[in-house]
Amino acid sequence: MLESTVAAIRPLDEAAMAAARELQGRLTKPAGSLGALEPLSVRLAGLAGTCPPPLPEPAAVAIFAGDHGVHAQGVTPWPQEVTAQMIANFVAGGAVVNAFARQAAASVTVVDVGVATPLPVEPTADPAGPRLIAANVRPGTRDLTVTAALTRGEARAAVETGIRVAGDLVDAGAGILLTGDMGIGNTTPAAALIAAFTGVDPAAATGRGTGVDDETYARKVGVVRTALDRHAPDPADPLGVLAAVGGLEHAALAGLVLGAAARRVPVLLDGVIAVSAALAAAAFAPDSVGAMVAGHRSAEPGATAALRHLGLDPLIDLGLRLGEGTGALLALPVVTGAVRVLHEVATFDSAGVAEK
Repeated sequence: MLESTVAAIRPLDEAAMAAARELQGRLTKPAGSLGALEPLSVRLAGLAGTCPPPLPEPAAVAIFAGDHGVHAQGVTPWPQEVTAQMIANFVAGGAVVNAFARQAAASVTVVDVGVATPLPVEPTADPAGPRLIAANVRPGTRDLTVTAALTRGEARAAVETGIRVAGDLVDAGAGILLTGDMGIGNTTPAAALIAAFTGVDPAAATGRGTGVDDETYARKVGVVRTALDRHAPDPADPLGVLAAVGGLEHAALAGLVLGAAARRVPVLLDGVIAVSAALAAAAFAPDSVGAMVAGHRSAEPGATAALRHLGLDPLIDLGLRLGEGTGALLALPVVTGAVRVLHEVATFDSAGVAEK
């Protein structure tokens, strides 16, 4: 499945992008006056292969959840059981992501791809509310400072879970996919992934996550450095990088991006977990970047390094560091607005407005 998905990913359609640029130039507004929305609309036309592109709706948030063996190294003060508890909160509709999803009329799908503790809720497919999918590859990763976090087979299984979820959501009618994540300790493997793929120093890739103190932060940087020194992951081998220092939710998110790109559907990236996974997706298939839209700039420093490496500019910057898909949901109206302009704004000719 992974190989066929990667093979299906193609470059953006140049003719559709040219048509979108030409249309932007005829709309009743000064050229370039909508700033970043204009190139975004052009890129989405190229992804869809038509101008104007379809409106990016309905929206579907996919939250992948997993636990991490590196938690044993004291990289976060939060107990690992919180991952499973937050899944119950997502399913009950009580998290921030749920509030923002209701505002955006977006569906929420939670995927247990690697939670270590028993879930306090059962899988559900209730179309009226958040649904939970059981797809646990293994109960959390191994400690990446001691051994590889995953085997290559486990990493592949997680990636292919993400591909399947993307396909299912698109088949159900989703016009845009939004990344979400949950996993206590998951900013540590995210930092390791970012350092591995971009080459930045671990200190530049590592942030404070949920807001750790100076001592914990220094320990966290040391953990990332130790893992990279131990495994020396090769960025030309994205599956190997994910296996060595990644998380199950990171691998599944990489698959979600690849699945969306193969289906020519945009994927709106959330924070540092999402962009670390997007680096892996880009290493598998460079043209998958054409499907990526950076929702926001996470407060985690590694997110900026990852976005720079991907060549993506975030749509909003609010100092967010929650994850879950919250920043992507807040950016969703911006993406919709960029496309709606091409559908609904009159041209100078049609409106009888004189050009300069």
